[in-house]
Amino acid sequence: MNTTKVIEHIVSWLNNYVENAKMNGFIVGVSGGIDSAVVSTLAAKTGKPTLVLEMPIHQEENQVHRSSQHIAWLERNFPNVSSKKIDLTSTFDEMKESFSISDATEHTINLSLANTRSRLRMTTLYFFGGIHGYLVTGTGNKVEDFGVGFFTKYGDGGVDISPIADLLKTQVYELAKELGIVESIQKAVPTDGLWGDNRSDEDQMGATYPELEWAMSVYKDKVPNDFSGRQKEVLEIFNRLNKATQHKINPIPVCEIPEEFL
Repeated sequence: MNTTKVIEHIVSWLNNYVENAKMNGFIVGVSGGIDSAVVSTLAAKTGKPTLVLEMPIHQEENQVHRSSQHIAWLERNFPNVSSKKIDLTSTFDEMKESFSISDATEHTINLSLANTRSRLRMTTLYFFGGIHGYLVTGTGNKVEDFGVGFFTKYGDGGVDISPIADLLKTQVYELAKELGIVESIQKAVPTDGLWGDNRSDEDQMGATYPELEWAMSVYKDKVPNDFSGRQKEVLEIFNRLNKATQHKINPIPVCEIPEEFL
C-alpha cells in the first residue's frame, strides 16, 4: 500500500466532503486506540477546525493516558485542533441505576450496558457537532464495519462520514506509522474500551484482526470444511459473526408497499 497516496486521498476526500456539505469542520471521539488516532489526525491534516472529544466511562487508566497523549500531540502539531474532556461516568451510572433489570442474563445485561456506553458517546458527539456545525467522523475500519459487525448500532456506528471504512485494520496500522502516531497507541492491544477493563478485541471475537482479514478475503468462496486446524476455526468465527451482525452491516430493512395499495 502506498501510504502517502492513501493519506493524501483521504485528506482530499474529507476536505471535499466538508466543503460540499457546507459544514464547518470535524468532530472525532478519541479513545486511545489506533483507529480514532488515525482518523483524528487525518481530519486535522485538512486544516479545517477539528474538535476531538475524550469521553471516559469507568475507563482503564492506560486508555485514558494514551488518549491524553494523542490529544496533546495533535494540539502541538495542528493549530486547527481543539479538545474537550466530557466525563460521562456519572451520567452512565445514573442511567444504569434507573434501569429495572430482572428478566435477563448477566451476559445480555453487560453487553447492553457496554453498548449503552457507546450510544452515550454518540449522543455527546452529535450534541457538540450540532453546536459547531461539525461532521461526526467515524473511526470504523473495513473488517469491523463490513466483515464482523464489531461496532455498536447507533453508537460508534452512528456517524456522518467514514474515512477509513475501506481500509483493513492492518492497513490502518500502516497509516499510523506514516502519520507518526504516538508509539504507545501503535503498540497497544486493540480494545473497544466499553467494558471498564482491559479485555481486548481478540478476547471478545476469538480471533486477531489479521486472522479475520484473511477470513474476510476467502469466506465468499470457501467454507470452514475446506480448511483444517486454526484456519477452519477462524473461518467459523468469521462466518458466525458475519451472519449474526447482518442487521448492522446492511441498511435498515424497509417494508415496501405495493403501488396498488397506495
